[in-house]
Amino acid sequence: MTATPRRALIVIDVQNEYFTGKMKIEYPPVETSLPNIGRAMDAAREAGIPVVVVQHDAPETSPIFGLGSDGWKVHPTVAQRAHDHFINKKMASVFTGTDLAEWLKANAIDMLTIVGYMTHNCNASTIYEAAHRGLQVEVLEDATGALPYENAAGKASAEEIHRVFNTVFHSNFGAVASTEAWLAAVRVGGKLERDNVYLSNQRTR
Repeated sequence: MTATPRRALIVIDVQNEYFTGKMKIEYPPVETSLPNIGRAMDAAREAGIPVVVVQHDAPETSPIFGLGSDGWKVHPTVAQRAHDHFINKKMASVFTGTDLAEWLKANAIDMLTIVGYMTHNCNASTIYEAAHRGLQVEVLEDATGALPYENAAGKASAEEIHRVFNTVFHSNFGAVASTEAWLAAVRVGGKLERDNVYLSNQRTR
């Protein structure tokens, strides 16, 4: 029988910059992702799952997430809810330059559930590092989000970025599912299953 996972909900960078600032999340729309983040936090509290809230710090002079600016502040949806641990970070991964690894070990956590922003940046960095550290990972695809990019390497819409990154996550690094599916798993003490690289590829042949 599979042991019940010891989860922690990691709420990444749900800050005003993504809603009213210069880096507005586009897909899924925040009208979808933000309420689901709140639902996940409420369900975690009810189930006794520890909640870690993460805030990204940039220098005061930065055009985004400048320390002390309105964009830097945690969105009220998260700020008004209880948490068990709070982390300020300066790099993309929640592990880098923080006490997250030590806190997880001290609390016997073996699975991270990822919500927040952005799918392809801070979430991705954290998901990859967690997987490499031997932790199980879950990603709530409708409680996370992306925005579009264009640079010398190419151009991609928010939907493309979100879809492609989640497809890659689910192929190897963590189970990607809806908030509703995660809530159902939490209720029965179960876990979500990821796919694998081989089968993810073979289905396209």
